[in-house]
Amino acid sequence: MSFTIAIDGPAAAGKGTLSRLIAGHYGFHHLDTGLTYRATAKALLDAGMPLDDEAVAAAQAERVELSGLDRSVLAAHGIGEAASKIAVMPRVRAALVEAQRRFAAREPGTVLDGRDIGTVVCPDAPVKLYVTASPEVRARRRYEEIVASGEPANFDRIFAEVRIRDERDMNRAESPLRPAEDAHLLDTSEMSIEAAFLAARSLIDAALKTK
Repeated sequence: MSFTIAIDGPAAAGKGTLSRLIAGHYGFHHLDTGLTYRATAKALLDAGMPLDDEAVAAAQAERVELSGLDRSVLAAHGIGEAASKIAVMPRVRAALVEAQRRFAAREPGTVLDGRDIGTVVCPDAPVKLYVTASPEVRARRRYEEIVASGEPANFDRIFAEVRIRDERDMNRAESPLRPAEDAHLLDTSEMSIEAAFLAARSLIDAALKTK
């Protein structure tokens, strides 16, 4: 039986980096579920299809191949903004959640990170983490990430977008962003990724012993 680790939290909180470290340490499969929405959005953009047609977006979501998600391509800022628009659509979410659950069943274990893993996708996961940080810290991280990639960036605009995205994610009717009741909170505002990784490992090791 697969051992699933569910990691949720807002954008730029550090959950992606933490998830990859955990998956590498334990030899588990990793899925950044946000990339499934980005891949769907990119396919729509590439085909010149609208981002406000739920039927079209859902049909595209059903065709997403989880083994072909290229982070370097899908990390583009414009794709992220498009993904957040289709992510509120129930039929898109239903199609991608089904694919994510199939992924979660892989042996010997999986690490899934996103915004509704512990609450919707894998509510029975033995380990649930909610990774967060202040909006200011997350905006600064996103700003530095964009600048490092050689693209122009404006901190005030990025900070405003972080706040808007938080509002949209936390208040959407379908699978809102929130910590699961039994999730362990990791606030990385002033915590290094190394410290967060050690904290996560202690929780995971304890859960593995009781498996």
